[in-house]
Parts: sequence; structure tokens; C-alpha cells
Amino acid sequence: MTWAPITVDATHFYLQVYFWIIVAVLGGLFLLMTFVQGGQTLFHTSKTEMEERAILNSLGRKWELTFTTLVLFGGALYAAFPLFYSVSFGGAYWVWMLILFAFVLQAVSYEYMNKPNNLIGKGAYKFFLYFNGVVGMVLIGAAVGTFFTGSNFTYDPVTRVLEWGTAKDGFNLRGLEAAIDFKHGAWFNLAMGVLVFAAARILGALWLINDIDNNEFPELIERLRGVVKRCFVILLVALLVVLYGLLTLKGYAYDIHDPTGKVYLEPGKYLHNLLSFGAIPLILFLAGLVLFVWGVFVTAFKGSNKGIWFSGLGIVLIGIIVFVIAGLFGTPFYPSYADLQSSLTIQNSSGSKYTLEVMAWVSVAVPFVLGYIIWVWYQMKKQGPITREEIQDPESHAY
Repeated sequence: MTWAPITVDATHFYLQVYFWIIVAVLGGLFLLMTFVQGGQTLFHTSKTEMEERAILNSLGRKWELTFTTLVLFGGALYAAFPLFYSVSFGGAYWVWMLILFAFVLQAVSYEYMNKPNNLIGKGAYKFFLYFNGVVGMVLIGAAVGTFFTGSNFTYDPVTRVLEWGTAKDGFNLRGLEAAIDFKHGAWFNLAMGVLVFAAARILGALWLINDIDNNEFPELIERLRGVVKRCFVILLVALLVVLYGLLTLKGYAYDIHDPTGKVYLEPGKYLHNLLSFGAIPLILFLAGLVLFVWGVFVTAFKGSNKGIWFSGLGIVLIGIIVFVIAGLFGTPFYPSYADLQSSLTIQNSSGSKYTLEVMAWVSVAVPFVLGYIIWVWYQMKKQGPITREEIQDPESHAY
């Protein structure tokens, strides 16, 4: 199967790159905001109802910002590259539906968890939050993993017919094969899922240590520091597997100047991407790693409560570079191992030149949305850390 000729119009191409960079930045910011999901898996560290409510109220102040960032990220990705939306949701819909379901459960849980006389009980809503924090993060990480290992689909641009391949015994898993088909990189996808989950859990613990009054909840804070240490070990193992994959996997590649857009396999492709542009991507990636590790170190071993700011900035840089090397430098961002020429690139999956030009003007509003997030964050943060008095105050909006 052969693609219709891709665009070689310079303005159109630069717009495609521009929007992929926007997607990368929003993806990095979303990874930062997953501290909410990570924190939702830490209710077991509370030994009293007051400690549990301290965790719930700290996360409850921020979960809507995670939702806002996710919607902005998804909106930018699907609007700029609509073919990715149709192929991914039309083919791997079980993965995306599970992710959406996990986030719907999160929204419901914060509103009803502590409501009197709720029908299914407080424990059920805690389980929903845990489900969102574990399953949601692992699935998102695995989905990002397929940006590097590929997916099992074929797409005909002439007839616009999409076919999703069967994984085993003729049974179509609709994207879930990414976690079980080890012949096509399931080990990498799972490692990416564990990596995202472990990072979210660490960020969640770092956030709670910063946001909960250390003097009023000293025992909880110490238990959270222990979580940071243990999860960091898991993160290191997953990170080594992911880095091994990035350095050894044959990457998907194409020539951005070739009108046919022919896709081929290139050994060491993602390492080559890291070393592009004077190794700037590699430098930023390493800077992100150093910042993340430093945030963990000062929190776990130096008694600081400021680690979230170092690790948070670090995860943003890491996230940006992961998306950059997945979609730029002549790299299909949604490759197909079933049919290389069905792979999606920023050039063959984007909207028209006119559409992207209009969207470029609309994108001027993105800094205002980010400014809103920062302003809301500041307004909430300036109230000070979570205290017993605030939780017990009937006039406050406590969860």
C-alpha cells in the first residue's frame, strides 16, 4: 500500500512542526499534572481519617487542572492531526475508551466520595480514584509506547478504509495487544506504562509533602518520603528498559523531502533524533533527568519539601523531548508494524494548510489558557498548606 504524496510546501510543513511542538509542550505539562493520579494511589499511607482527608483535599484542589491540561493536549493533537484521531479511536478504541472511562470515574469520585448517604459507599469511590491512578497511567504510558513500537493497522488513503489486525486466534483486541504482543514491542510498551505510573506516584508524593502542613502531619509526611524512595527504584528499572529500547529498537523513518513519504526501518533512529540539532534534544532530556533525580534526592534524603518543583520541571522537559523524538526529524509518530506505508506522520495526517493557518491564529490563545492554569494554581497555593483547621472548617470547600 502506498500513501498519496505528502506535502512539500514549506509553510505547510513548518505549521505541522509548530503544532507538533505545541503537542509536545502540552504533553510535558500533562505529565507534570499526573501528580494528581499518582497521589490517588497513596491513600494507604494515611492511618487516620484526618490524614486521608488531608490527601484528598490536597489533590481535590488540583484534579480539575489535570483535566483541563488533558483536554487541551488532546484537542491540539486531534485538531491538528485529525487522521490520527480517526485511526487511533477507530482502531485501538478499547485502549482509549478505558482511558476515558478512568478519567470519568475520577471526576465523579471527587464530587461524591464524602457526600452523605451516597449509594455505593466511600470505599467504591476510593477504588475509582485508585483505578484512575494505576490503570489510567499505565494505559497512557503504553499508548505512548506504541508511538515507538508501532500498532497493528492498515489504512488505505484512497478508499479511507481502516483495518485493525487481529492479535491472536483471530480475536481483535483493538489496541490492547500493545500489552501482550511481545513480538512487536509489548515489553517496551509495558515498561513505558510502568515508568509513567512510577513517575506519577513519585510526583504525587512530592506534591503532598509540599502541600500538606509538615508540622501537623509529620508521620504522614515521613511515610510519603518512604514512598518516594521505593517508587524511585521501580522507576529506575523501568527507565533502564525504556532507554535500552530507544537505543536498540529499529525506528520508523521517512524522508521529509520525498513526495511519496515512503516509510522504512532505521537502526538507532531515536538515538539519531536525540543527537539532531547539535544534540539539543539529548541535552534537554539529560537536564530533565537531572532535575527529576535532584527533586527526589532532596526530598527523600535531605528533608526538603520543595522537591516537586525540581522534579516537576524535569518531567516537563523529559515529556517534551519524548514527543519531539517520536514525531519530528522524519519520524512517523504513529507507526504501523503491519504495513509500514500506513504509518502516520505529521505530514500525511495533518489538517490542510488553510486549516493549520487558521488554527495557528487560534493557538495564540494557548498562553492565555496556560496563564489561567498558573493563576488558578497560584490562587489555590497562596492559601497555604493543608491544615486540620481547614479540613474541619464547615465554611471551606473541603472534600
